Amino acid sequence: MLLFDNFSNHCLANTVEPMRAANMLSRRPLYAWRFLTPDGAPVHSSSGLQVAPHDRLAAGRGAMLLVMPSYGFRTLDGWPTLRALRAAAQRYPVLAGLDTGSWLLARAGLLDGHRATIHWEELTRFAETFPQVETLRERFVLDGPRITCSGAMAAFDLILHLIGRDHGQLLALEVAQLFMTRDSARSHDAPAGGGTRQVNRAVMVMQDTLEQPLPIAEIARRAGCTQKTLETRMRAAFDATPQTVYRRLRLNLARKLVTETDLPVSEIATRCGYDNASALTRAFRARFGQPPRGLRANG
Repeated sequence: MLLFDNFSNHCLANTVEPMRAANMLSRRPLYAWRFLTPDGAPVHSSSGLQVAPHDRLAAGRGAMLLVMPSYGFRTLDGWPTLRALRAAAQRYPVLAGLDTGSWLLARAGLLDGHRATIHWEELTRFAETFPQVETLRERFVLDGPRITCSGAMAAFDLILHLIGRDHGQLLALEVAQLFMTRDSARSHDAPAGGGTRQVNRAVMVMQDTLEQPLPIAEIARRAGCTQKTLETRMRAAFDATPQTVYRRLRLNLARKLVTETDLPVSEIATRCGYDNASALTRAFRARFGQPPRGLRANG
């Protein structure tokens, strides 16, 4: 992640935290990241947060470079920055411009012939300045080895989309649940449509009834479809049955209560829809590889 002075804390957090959560929820190192600055010196966000980078841009190498300026980005598009970005394009197969990072990539000629977006306040000027770029009013745009994103809130949607694309929509759902997004049911690779809306409604019903689970037939009824239809559409969206999705949501809540509260396991079982502590412990061990008390003891 290439940071400049006056970068957005919000954009940075919405980029890093979903990846951290994906690592935690999957119990695998799916993502690793390093912070870079043009010269290796610390930078300050727009609100004054100082970040000490791991290295300078010229020393960086990886699968993707996320370019993250924010305020004052037009003062950054001089020859040194553009030359450094062109050189970085030889070391990173994918380049992503977040917030106003699209402007720097376009100025360096790295978005020529690509579709792209930028923070919507800059969209008209961006389109006028870079006619060789197909400018779109979208939250984020993926076009081959180029990714662009319109702002801090959209950065979360982008990373969630990438998690779902690369590691499955069920993991993306779990990440969204962790951050308590109301649209966490959204299948981020699926086009909008009746089937997607029914899946969304079903997952929202599940999230609202974790303490007192409903039969899948009732969830389907509340989602406006039959149980068979819901099963088919959930498999298409998450590659999992409704029962599996429901169980994962309940167990993720259980893990959160185990790690963040001092509630007894019996109380956690009740809050997560299990008849007793033994039933929760069996399901918890099968999902996370250890019982609730073991996870709590291990921190």
